[in-house]
Amino acid sequence: MHEDKTLTCCECGNEFVFTASEQDFYAEKGFTNEPRRCPACRQARKQRMGIATERPQREMFEATCAECGKQTMVPFKPSNDRPVYCRDCFNARKH
Repeated sequence: MHEDKTLTCCECGNEFVFTASEQDFYAEKGFTNEPRRCPACRQARKQRMGIATERPQREMFEATCAECGKQTMVPFKPSNDRPVYCRDCFNARKH
């Protein structure tokens, strides 16, 4: 089990947190070295090197809100065994 670690960026010198979940991800991928740069410096380096950092457009699916009946788009394929809510109804249910 991993615990959050505070690391120092080799580029800007700022401290950043290497979270337990990030450590789990690194271990799952077989990475043995901890990150040397903070997230901001990693992003800037990728941009300087011309590495694409934008995610591809998510596939969206049409659904009918179980609360208000309005048509909405969701980022997953709805199944009939669980209700789907529009953004407004979903946010209202969270509070």
